[in-house]
Amino acid sequence: MNDVFKSEHLVWDLGRLSDHDRATRFAMRFQQSLCVYSPPVQQLYTNYEIIVPEDDHRKLIILPNPHAFHDIFNRINEDSIVQTSLFITPDDKGGLQLLIPMSGGRQRAMPLAVGLNFIQNKLGPEVPFLPVLAKGDLREFKASHPMLHLHRIVLSKVDSGISEMEIRAIRKVIQDKLIKHFGFAAIGNISVI
Repeated sequence: MNDVFKSEHLVWDLGRLSDHDRATRFAMRFQQSLCVYSPPVQQLYTNYEIIVPEDDHRKLIILPNPHAFHDIFNRINEDSIVQTSLFITPDDKGGLQLLIPMSGGRQRAMPLAVGLNFIQNKLGPEVPFLPVLAKGDLREFKASHPMLHLHRIVLSKVDSGISEMEIRAIRKVIQDKLIKHFGFAAIGNISVI
């Protein structure tokens, strides 16, 4: 495990966040539901654990399951992971909401499942909305309230060295997690378009 602590691409620093404990609890809510992408090693982790080091509560370590190598997708080029302007935040009742940018710099808050379906409808059935997290996505708003910025994987931008079977598997695992944990009713089938 010492090697993992040295792998900076797996270490998320919470030093700039004012409430580390709250941010940690918030991030832990997503370890079963959102995949994590690491640009330096071009890997997508679908099965991982979030660890807080005993000697430094200002860090989170993304620890891929070493017994589930089939849950790590390799050679996922960085160009296929694009930033969105979407953020997941807690609502006043402890639920989750999606902040969606509107014109004039405003944002619209929707319950998470409703927001995810809204984005999918905007993209249409041919383009699946496949959100992932990356280092730096855990942020803060409104004085110590944590939020997660979303990236998304664009399957049409994944390098041609990845098989169609792997592309389907990526889409399926992300969509299955969204449906199971957020009630996101993904549009379209699992085949690659």
